[in-house]
Amino acid sequence: MSRNKYMKAPSRKSMIILIVCIITGFIIGFSYNLTKDNKKITSPSVSQEETYREDLIRQQERNKELSEELNELQQTIRDFEKTFASNKDEFEILQQEAEKLRLMLGEIPAVGQGIRITLNDAEYNPNNSNPNDYIVHDSHIFKVVNELKISGAEAISINGHRLKSNSYINCTGPVITIDGSQYPAPFVVEAVGNPEVLISSLQIVGGVFDQLINDQIVVTIEKKGQITMPSVNETQS
Repeated sequence: MSRNKYMKAPSRKSMIILIVCIITGFIIGFSYNLTKDNKKITSPSVSQEETYREDLIRQQERNKELSEELNELQQTIRDFEKTFASNKDEFEILQQEAEKLRLMLGEIPAVGQGIRITLNDAEYNPNNSNPNDYIVHDSHIFKVVNELKISGAEAISINGHRLKSNSYINCTGPVITIDGSQYPAPFVVEAVGNPEVLISSLQIVGGVFDQLINDQIVVTIEKKGQITMPSVNETQS
């Protein structure tokens, strides 16, 4: 007898289970392949979108940083402009002050409107035995020069001799010695500056002009449209 005769045919229940397993395996396999294919299709697109989004965020952050840097630079420029404007004003003021100092020291020539004051001895009075009572002294010249300086005179000269900050004036009899040089009367004092201010300061009641008149000094004051004074070096050469 053949061995196959003794083998039992699979039961109906077993066949159903087998078929179900085969179908389930097929469905699982198909679903896995489908999911894998979908990942291959959609994954690059999603990844690229995320990359774009990250790049956009980074770019926005960089733009914000650049905007802040630009604002800082603009503020720095404004600060420089303010500082430059302030320094420019200060420089101009300092330059003007330096110019005034050079004029006072006599280092540069002086040109401008001003006044001329002439001091002369009084006429001889035989009834007065003291000649010092009617001649011009260094004290008279000092009064005039000091008042002119106080009133803002830019430059002063006596008989063409340009005065400097440390000039000295001495009276030696009928002559005046200025920085070692002697000058006789009349003494012509010229000053560069505002004529109205200079004259009003000299002619104030009880001021220098009145004092000179009381001392018998002959005084004349003139406005000058332009006065030219050489520098100290030119005067001494």
